[in-house]
Amino acid sequence: MRDIAVFSGSAHPELAAEICAQLEVPLRPVRTQRFANDCIEVQLQANCRERDVFLIQPLVTPVQENLVELLLMLDAARGASAARTTVVMPHYAYARSDKKDAPRISIGGRLVADLLVAAGASRVLAMTLHSPQVHGFFSVPVDHLHALRELALHFRQHDLSNTTVVSPDLGNAKEASHFARLLGVPVAAGAKQRFADDKVTISSVIGEVAGRDIIVLDDEIAKGSTVLELLDKLRDLGARTIRVACTHGLFAGGALKRIGDQPDVLEIVCTNTVPIPDGERVPKLKVLSIAPAMAEAMRRIHNGESVSALFDA
Repeated sequence: MRDIAVFSGSAHPELAAEICAQLEVPLRPVRTQRFANDCIEVQLQANCRERDVFLIQPLVTPVQENLVELLLMLDAARGASAARTTVVMPHYAYARSDKKDAPRISIGGRLVADLLVAAGASRVLAMTLHSPQVHGFFSVPVDHLHALRELALHFRQHDLSNTTVVSPDLGNAKEASHFARLLGVPVAAGAKQRFADDKVTISSVIGEVAGRDIIVLDDEIAKGSTVLELLDKLRDLGARTIRVACTHGLFAGGALKRIGDQPDVLEIVCTNTVPIPDGERVPKLKVLSIAPAMAEAMRRIHNGESVSALFDA
């Protein structure tokens, strides 16, 4: 891994350190300071000239602060004559803003993609984008990974002979079908209608769930309103046991505790794309690491090898 320089913003330094340990390269220091007028200044404190630079920064709370910090890191790398700058973005928060579904509404996913490219991004490495079309918002190459292999490896520890994977909505059904194939089990999906950010209704579940052990799979869980609504529907339909899985465990507004307090939820599984403070964790939570997958993708990008060949199932 010669001629590589890896830097981390302040969003998730623990994940960055784990990725660098997998790559056996040092995590280079970054100095960030805030001036009296509340402006941020970033300095990359290692040589970038003609190097392959990777900037690790998920867009997590506080999203706007972390976004601006990432843009300034990109600008600093470009100003330091980096040969190529790859944004390693385990979570792209603005991927939810992917379409114009109301009059005069902004499409943040596309705008933020344009900002990243304008600031100097040569390439993007992302994990489980909320909508497939977000990939096309970028005018630079995007390597889009998923965490289904890591999740499947975990759930194979259980007896899956009576298991069904359930997607909370039809939009995530393709991902759930892929996951179900990895586990060798059937799939079902909820018919969801969203009325507000925290108000949804699931009118029915398409597929057999009565008497079954359920794995609820979603790409991300924020307030948990969709999962809690689905749990009520699964109980009504006679599900036997329930486990909840997602890639991005945002768990805003006490969602993790609300889901963990459900007596029939045996386990909550997510990955470490988003940092979860120790004080907010619950006994039922299991966090899987995506550092090995991200590190291998970065190594392949650096060496000019195929990334899709590694992650396509």
